[in-house]
Amino acid sequence: MSEGTRVLVLNAGSSSVKYQLIDMLDGSRPASGLVERIGEAGGRLVHTPRTGGRREAVQVFADHDAALKAVARELAADGIGLDSPDLAAIGHRVVHGGLRFTEPTVVTDEVLREIRRLIPVAPLHNPANITGIEVARALRPDLPQVAVFDTAFHASMPEHAARYAIDRAVADEHRVRRYGFHGTSHQYVSRATARLLGKDPAEVNVIVLHLGNGASASAVSGGRCVDTSMGLTPLEGLVMGTRSGDIDAGVVFHLHRVGGLSVDEIDTLLNRRSGLLGLCGDNDMREIMRRAEEGDADARLAFDAYVHRLRKYIGGYYAVLGRVDAIAFTAGVGENAAPVRAAATAGLEELGIAVDPELNSVRSGEPRIISSAYSRVAVAVVPTDEELEIARQAFALVHRTSAD
Repeated sequence: MSEGTRVLVLNAGSSSVKYQLIDMLDGSRPASGLVERIGEAGGRLVHTPRTGGRREAVQVFADHDAALKAVARELAADGIGLDSPDLAAIGHRVVHGGLRFTEPTVVTDEVLREIRRLIPVAPLHNPANITGIEVARALRPDLPQVAVFDTAFHASMPEHAARYAIDRAVADEHRVRRYGFHGTSHQYVSRATARLLGKDPAEVNVIVLHLGNGASASAVSGGRCVDTSMGLTPLEGLVMGTRSGDIDAGVVFHLHRVGGLSVDEIDTLLNRRSGLLGLCGDNDMREIMRRAEEGDADARLAFDAYVHRLRKYIGGYYAVLGRVDAIAFTAGVGENAAPVRAAATAGLEELGIAVDPELNSVRSGEPRIISSAYSRVAVAVVPTDEELEIARQAFALVHRTSAD
């Protein structure tokens, strides 16, 4: 095994690749970047080395192979190429790991086959994740490629939380159950929240609210997930940027039988034309808050529906946990939208939850407490770092494997 101390983290999407090179000795980021619009005209690579001097290239990247080779060239230009002995592993975000992959896993041909078998339950994500792994393996076949799964952290959910109340034989045949997503973020943030409180994660119960364009909540007891809002797919749960979140399954039958929509049309409706976008024509929370402040009724409805669903999950997970030590807001909206945090926790004083308006209004990139002095439950803003979590898990695995 390489004695390197760095992990290259790759997050391959259908038309993009995000990457960060992380040094595990000190957590520094020697380089990071993004390749977008892969396979399209006007592709763009933005590369940012730690030393500064951001570089940008606009060109056609025919496929992920071309994109990753371009990333390798940028890294090599900084003296930290893919052939560097400093690399210990390449860590890959994989969205769906099903029931089999509940831990970070060194990628083998068999592992890839199983990830491919899970494509039907993650059709938008797993194919791109697989492509990123295959290209990286071809570029560095001697280096451990580690898959870190979005679903893994939620595998600790008890069966009564993970099961849907449908015929068990049908559910088992088609692997229908609640898997949950954003797991690396929930794991990182729940642990970071415990550190913020000066406690061991095993002693802390946390409600984590990961609020971005995709949004999810989790109930974490003693460092283990006991419930989460997303299910078989990332469609279930909170109101999101373009996804409906929780919905009566009968709506699907109604739209098909009465509305004449095909299954694919309904899929597109619920995943791409619903949520905030469906309610007010916008999925950018900053714009929605601005419009609502100016009296736009549709934007106000979207904001209120978003917050109402959040409050339902906060209350529900409070009941699931029994004792809550902290509520942690994270991701783009959670970290930056003070009005969302204020509205989601307003009126919950009887539950021991109270936010300090002044602390809530402060903008900072650091983890911080925003609850009032008399709040029994700490309310925190904790920036997520999924890339660091992936790097930590990949690095720990390759070193553990070499020691076995």
